[in-house]
Amino acid sequence: MGLLQKFKEKFQAKKVEIEETKKTNLEPEAEELLLYDKGLAKTRREFVSELSLLGKKFHRVNEEYYDELESLLIKADIGVNTVFKFMDRLRDRVRHENIAETSYLNEVIVDELFTIYVEGENLTDKINLASTGPTVILMVGVNGVGKTTTIGKLAHKYREEGKKVMLIAGDTFRAGAVPQLEEWAKRTNSLFYGKENTDPAGVIFDGLVKAKAEDVDIVLIDTAGRLQNKVNLMNELEKINKVIGRHIPDAPHETLLVIDASTGQNGISQAEAFKEITNITGIVLTKLDGSAKGGIVLAIKETVGLPVKFIGLGEGLTDLRPFDIEEYIYGLFKDMI
Repeated sequence: MGLLQKFKEKFQAKKVEIEETKKTNLEPEAEELLLYDKGLAKTRREFVSELSLLGKKFHRVNEEYYDELESLLIKADIGVNTVFKFMDRLRDRVRHENIAETSYLNEVIVDELFTIYVEGENLTDKINLASTGPTVILMVGVNGVGKTTTIGKLAHKYREEGKKVMLIAGDTFRAGAVPQLEEWAKRTNSLFYGKENTDPAGVIFDGLVKAKAEDVDIVLIDTAGRLQNKVNLMNELEKINKVIGRHIPDAPHETLLVIDASTGQNGISQAEAFKEITNITGIVLTKLDGSAKGGIVLAIKETVGLPVKFIGLGEGLTDLRPFDIEEYIYGLFKDMI
């Protein structure tokens, strides 16, 4: 069915492989699918089970079916505007393909949601790595979303890939923020630079001097998460960006906004607010495994036009995974395709 068809056989093969091997000795690609499978289980249980019940309640496609489907999609936090766009597309498909029974609609629903994500503007989920010198990744987000932990997990990821990593503590005034990041540096065997209660831009400048002297490959910079006063935060981030760009051309190479998936539409509001005050290049969604709001991935792309680059699928160091739309669709809809 449309774009989804070319992935269907692949998903079916991997599903069989996962079931038969009982989660042991999996090929890397199947392991990745398994993580998405487990991480999106809560959303899938609630969304897919309700969708199945809807199909049993309504055997024929009618306005009442459409109304309940719309409510179900909004509940999954796909986003009101995204849902309205999706419903228009679904109605067109039903009309043009003369679909009368709801039993034929599951694959159409998955296909149209998938199409909404991949069509239009070409948003890359890959990290922009510098061709020479250190790659600078600036991390932003409100306090409490898991920003510092995310930095630690990214440091672990890049260390495992053989990269030399430095963490710079730009959140200098929040109590405990600097030592917390330093602990993550020790835990991941990364370099660290930070000072408490001082100008963040100055700390970042000195940290970058050290990073260049040490031939660091990846620099991860923490920043303050005070969104209450957007003007102050905007000025601070503008100053930080100027300092980084003056020291390392074309940097920061990425500015990643960390969002707690369980906050749902509040996370969308944060994305819109941060997009107003600095140049966000991508989203990191934390705690997706603990939320039934997995549809937020679709809402973010449709509402703010930003790609999801990493998602948190568990508590472990290796459970922060690069985002993959195919594996996401598999994890969310595997029982339907």
